[in-house]
Amino acid sequence: MKQIFANNIKGDLFGGITAGIVALPLALAFGIQAFGGIDSPQASSIGALSGIVGATMLGFFAAWFGGTHSQISGPTGPMTVITAALISGAWTASNGNMASVILAMSMAGVFCGLFQILFGIIKIGKYVRYIPYPVLSGFMSGIGVIIILQQIYPLLGLKSPVLVVDMIGNFTSALSSGISTAALLLGLLTIVIVWSFPLLTRKIPATLVALIFVSVISVLFNIDPSLTIGNIPTGLPLPLFLKENISFENIDWLSLIKASIIPGLTLAGLGSIDTLLTSVVADNITKTKHNSNKELVGQGIGNAIAGLFAGIAGAGATMRTVVNVKSGGRTQLSGITHALFLLAILLGVGSLVKYVPLSVLAGILITVGWGIIDFKGFRDITKIPKADAFVLIVVFVTTVFVDLLTAVGIGMVIACVLFMKRAGDLVEGSYSSAEITNFDKESPWLDENGIPEEIKHKIYIQRLNGPIFFGSITRFQEVMHNIPNNVETVVIRMRLVSFMDQSGLYAMETAIKDLKNRGIEVLMTIIQPQPMYMLKAMNCIPDLVPEENVFSTFEACTQHLKEKYKA
Repeated sequence: MKQIFANNIKGDLFGGITAGIVALPLALAFGIQAFGGIDSPQASSIGALSGIVGATMLGFFAAWFGGTHSQISGPTGPMTVITAALISGAWTASNGNMASVILAMSMAGVFCGLFQILFGIIKIGKYVRYIPYPVLSGFMSGIGVIIILQQIYPLLGLKSPVLVVDMIGNFTSALSSGISTAALLLGLLTIVIVWSFPLLTRKIPATLVALIFVSVISVLFNIDPSLTIGNIPTGLPLPLFLKENISFENIDWLSLIKASIIPGLTLAGLGSIDTLLTSVVADNITKTKHNSNKELVGQGIGNAIAGLFAGIAGAGATMRTVVNVKSGGRTQLSGITHALFLLAILLGVGSLVKYVPLSVLAGILITVGWGIIDFKGFRDITKIPKADAFVLIVVFVTTVFVDLLTAVGIGMVIACVLFMKRAGDLVEGSYSSAEITNFDKESPWLDENGIPEEIKHKIYIQRLNGPIFFGSITRFQEVMHNIPNNVETVVIRMRLVSFMDQSGLYAMETAIKDLKNRGIEVLMTIIQPQPMYMLKAMNCIPDLVPEENVFSTFEACTQHLKEKYKA
């Protein structure tokens, strides 16, 4: 471990600090969002503290024990949506007892961590790869919509309901009670800064610029204190059993545990998916490979400890991880540095946080929600197979109006049933018995013998066999990633690819773009009708692979190569 840290100390320190700067406003915002559904003057300050504590504890222990070198962990949108519903329910059940609310949240966080550790021990991490793209697209887009809807209320200086149905149904009556023009202007200014500042420079996080600049304006114009976060405690975070405001007397532990197990399992499942997807993103950028099961154990340890310290549960955070990597972070030291930076903020300048307007954090979260929505998936919805489009829409609607875990479950069931039907259709319409017999006796790749020996070192032939779908794209990505850099042309053989779904299509698109960015020409041969339709519908052909680089026979491709290299 020490040797790994020593290899990139400067980059890791800078990356970790930069990620910590980005994480600060998000930790505050997600913490306040988690407590946004309860009617208490303490909600904002307790939420802000829970957000920072969660980011600090999870960020430190997940980095130390996790299996993704450059991962940055902390509160995320999907996890906060579930936590907000849990806290609102605990508030109602306890008749407004804040101590009971914190205990319920903390217990769910501990269970989340324990379940994640169990997931890692039984090696469940590898199964995340089988989640189809339409399920993830609809799921993440639904979460983005929920975050935006929930933050419209504080943007206007109002208290937000927890349920989406109430957010929509109560909006007119909430408006009639009066909105705060000051809150709205500050929130809109925040959104403008977050979206426009990167046009000037990306070296300074736009969210931090917005947080500081708009908060200073709020202080200068003496904005109503009721519209700000308020005081949050400073100093080292204390575990639950040492907190003076938490009483363990008259606690019905059995009922508390029963009420926390299901939310804890939901957080664990969602957090594991969120984390491992971010791990894949980190792998793609750093060209490394994470240990998914070790990562789950690390996340579990982090969430369990965060729960013990009354921090909200979280997961691997994509935006913060990307910022860390782009700033030089390559090892676990960067994640540890990010957590220590947040701890220093809590110890040193936590008292200044009380001046931050709630509408500023709402503006930041609206931009986060907007970024989560998969506009590419919706834009392509008329081009992808109807089955994929149906799954995407069902998961999206279920996520927004029912709950997140149900959405993923329903989406997976529908996707699996539809895939089984597709597989059956492919078997019925596959090769004739004569062709199958011929394949048994003779390799389908013998037509490659016509390539002249003197040019073979410049060419890499990638043979694909079988459908490219949500269950096979991880292996496909690995295969395409291993194509050497010292070749000039890659020939992708599609003869045995009978089917491609949305997940496979996007994986193919990404692989081709990566090859072109490396200066490698891409040729494709003998594309079956369904994949050809998909590639043309998405304009991969001709935008990424020109028509003249697509061949109906390998002999034609060989002739092209001979002419190109004058062999």
